[in-house]
Amino acid sequence: MPKTKLIKKQVMENLKDKLQKANGVIVTEYQGLNVGDLNDLRSKLRKVSCEYHIIQNTLLHLASQNSDYTAIDDTLKGPTAVCFVYGDPVAPAKVIMDFKKDHEKLKVKAGLIEKKVVNEKELKSLASLPSRQVLLSMLVGRLQAPIANLVYVLNGPISKMVNVLDGVKKKKAQAGA
Repeated sequence: MPKTKLIKKQVMENLKDKLQKANGVIVTEYQGLNVGDLNDLRSKLRKVSCEYHIIQNTLLHLASQNSDYTAIDDTLKGPTAVCFVYGDPVAPAKVIMDFKKDHEKLKVKAGLIEKKVVNEKELKSLASLPSRQVLLSMLVGRLQAPIANLVYVLNGPISKMVNVLDGVKKKKAQAGA
């Protein structure tokens, strides 16, 4: 087998492995960005548990067959780079949209987040959401509020009783003095 076919086969296996591990992908067009810009984007995405690779369309198409990622095949035209999302899908969406503000040449073709195809507009709205940890802490706070209010209400009569008894004690102390 020629060396190039062997290399392509290894790349295919690597891509299939990345697609299986990822809980989403964001497909972008990077044409017009220089190497420094791409490396900057890669390092920002790495911080949020993502990988960003320039991939040949044919190889990505072949790797995505028989998987949940066949929906992105329509976007595989022109220069393509893919962000493999391994963690919270909101974080890479924020990174890419923030990067896009400074680098207009970066174009978002589409994404597939948790088996749902998203376009650039939906990705932008996803980026405006708080992170998953913030949303979970907000939920815990909302669930905890009724319990805290109940404790406060139940504690009210006891506090009043203690205040009354304290007042009686002070009166007796003044009368005895």
